[in-house]
Amino acid sequence: MKRYLKRYGSLAAFICCLHVAEAQVPDGFKPIFNGKNLKGWHISRTTHQGTTPDVQVEDGAIVLRQQPYGQGGVLLSDRKYKNFELYLEAKIDSFSNGGIFIRSSESGIAYQIELDETAGSTGYLLGERMPVSKGAETAGRDKVWKANDWNSFRIRMVGDIPHITLWINGVQMWDVVQPANDFPAEATEGMIGFQSHWTALFSPAAFDWNGLESWAPGAVHRFRNIAVRQLHDNLTN
Repeated sequence: MKRYLKRYGSLAAFICCLHVAEAQVPDGFKPIFNGKNLKGWHISRTTHQGTTPDVQVEDGAIVLRQQPYGQGGVLLSDRKYKNFELYLEAKIDSFSNGGIFIRSSESGIAYQIELDETAGSTGYLLGERMPVSKGAETAGRDKVWKANDWNSFRIRMVGDIPHITLWINGVQMWDVVQPANDFPAEATEGMIGFQSHWTALFSPAAFDWNGLESWAPGAVHRFRNIAVRQLHDNLTN
């Protein structure tokens, strides 16, 4: 019986590994997440979203949860990038709001690829803590999006005046050249980040939480196969 249990356990582990490795990082991209721990990543301690998010590695994926409920946060790469392409796969729960940050500052000032299925704005180009000169909305995402499943994002960002392109599941959603560099002090490099949006404020007068309905209790965002292809610093488009 012990022998059978041992074989069954080995088979289960093998199947789990196959499941984690279902999607592969594209050729030419270098993984920046090892699938085992958060080496190379850190939680921002200065973002207004919150500084105590629950960030775990589960089944080869980074998993973001609010902690405590209502308080979000931002997970950032240790390394900064200028011109690059980012590839990742994301699985986001309904009734949750977050985003993929590109060229982010430590406090989370960034261009943001929105992740919000409830609002239908997943894939929109927004600004986090800064106005964006030219936003973008996805075109035809509903034709390729897999609800409650893994979806791939490929983001290309080049130029001191940012030129940003988004593909979801291999299909281009938009291609935007900003008319100006929107960053404070016109920063030209920054970190990659994943945001869990704050959803509640504490009212000392009422001694209670005033909920904002953008993150359901227990909701999570998952990210896996995160990789970067660095591009030449002089590229503009």
